[in-house]
Amino acid sequence: MQFAIEVARLARDLKATDVVALDLRGITSLTDFTIIATGTSDRQMRGVAEGVIEYARKVGQRPFGKCGMENAAWVIVDFVDVVLHVFAKPYREYYDLELLWGDAPRLEWARSESA
Repeated sequence: MQFAIEVARLARDLKATDVVALDLRGITSLTDFTIIATGTSDRQMRGVAEGVIEYARKVGQRPFGKCGMENAAWVIVDFVDVVLHVFAKPYREYYDLELLWGDAPRLEWARSESA
């Protein structure tokens, strides 16, 4: 769970907006946690994905796969237990993963004001 929280924090630190972290344990066998974020441009979306991959390697996590880096409309980085989705705004609205996983609890990931 801590890795998922750090991925959400890093996505926000890298200027992704509307970052949501969902706990999918017990809901699906696909992954334990999914992080959903909106990017402001294709370059920024790739930067978020690359920043998360760099951080993950530093903490001993390796991505199982990644896709969407070429056109950056929807970038996915799959760490098996944690999956990061960075969407361009129209794609996020269209696919609406929060509705798909509407029964999933949201993780509190934001840093406190004193942190």
